[in-house]
Amino acid sequence: MGIRQARYPQDHFLPPIEGLIREGQHLLVQVSKEPLGTKGARITSHITLAGRYLVLLTWSGHVGISRRIEDASERERLAQLVETIRPEGMGAIVRTAAEGKSEAELKADIDYLACLWESIQKKTDSSSAPTLIHRDLSLSLRAVRDLFTADMDRIVVDSEEEYQRVRTFATQFFPGIRDRVELYSGTAPIFEHFGIEIELARALDKKVWLKSGGYIVIEQTEALTVIDVNTGKYVGRTSLEETTVKINIEAVREIVYQLRLRNIGGIIIIDFIDMKSEENRDKVYQALIEALRADRSKTTICKISELGLVEMTRKRVRESLARSTSEACPYCSGEGVIKSRKTICYEIFRAIERQGPALAGKQLSLHVHPALAEELFGEDRKYLETLEQRYRMTVNISASDKLHIEQYRMEPS
Repeated sequence: MGIRQARYPQDHFLPPIEGLIREGQHLLVQVSKEPLGTKGARITSHITLAGRYLVLLTWSGHVGISRRIEDASERERLAQLVETIRPEGMGAIVRTAAEGKSEAELKADIDYLACLWESIQKKTDSSSAPTLIHRDLSLSLRAVRDLFTADMDRIVVDSEEEYQRVRTFATQFFPGIRDRVELYSGTAPIFEHFGIEIELARALDKKVWLKSGGYIVIEQTEALTVIDVNTGKYVGRTSLEETTVKINIEAVREIVYQLRLRNIGGIIIIDFIDMKSEENRDKVYQALIEALRADRSKTTICKISELGLVEMTRKRVRESLARSTSEACPYCSGEGVIKSRKTICYEIFRAIERQGPALAGKQLSLHVHPALAEELFGEDRKYLETLEQRYRMTVNISASDKLHIEQYRMEPS
């Protein structure tokens, strides 16, 4: 159970979890991180409630400001406003969307969250564990609350029911965007109409081409993600170093876009094309930092090494796009490769050798994939004939495209 422990002075050891909770005790907890791979969900007893402009901290009087609000005077203004309107004993994190908002708008947001917290507490007191006390907004409503900004023209919905739900939600909390919600009525599927199907397919490819002709390769593992930058078809017109820098800077923009699109988090290693000049390495590094400013997820970056490697981390709170929309191949178990035909042929030969004494003088039906049958009738036929002579048996090969290329079946008769 992932419960945050209270802070203690540095000269004191944290008590064991058994000293903080007891068996049978009822606790109100919140899922702070979804299950990722083999890791279970992370939960906390420090409940936070997200609104449009603020995140209410029900357990602390701390006031924080989004790091993406960079203007010092605006940060100070927002901090002072929140200090005056926050409920007693509670704090808040000011979200990026709060930049430039008035006291009335922020107070309406925090009052709503305070009322929501009060209703959660009442429901908790009248409920028996285990039970779901509160569920966050649906995906479409969260998108309206968290993602819709002034530079967005419209929200297009292809479901009449969801359209009405979004309109009602916008009318209640964000009246200014109500008229920008549209119902899609086209004949083509909405993803196809707006080109999202192409982007989804592109977001699952390992290789992503750059406009110049270079490309990046993205390999995801359980522990980390590796991104390799290559020149590809681009050869440049001047020096090799200048060509390398141009490809690397172009790759930076695409890499940051792909990290956000694919929701890649955790440890990330970027292998840029080697650059001899430290000045050029710094230029690419600064381009990476600048491109990541628009990323909502927290990132930590190390300087580019002499080998062109960048180590970075990106906060991960949910599964990546690839893991949430795909599954490991049942044949290769996610390796991305299968055994060669030659390897499978020799596996079959070894299986025949193991059963050879018991098959002496008998017929053996061998069922394989057509591609494997072609291999067995080719240059490997000589070894198969040797086995037939050794064990005084006959092997009859039968091809079936219903079998996977790695599968085979032996039936003695």
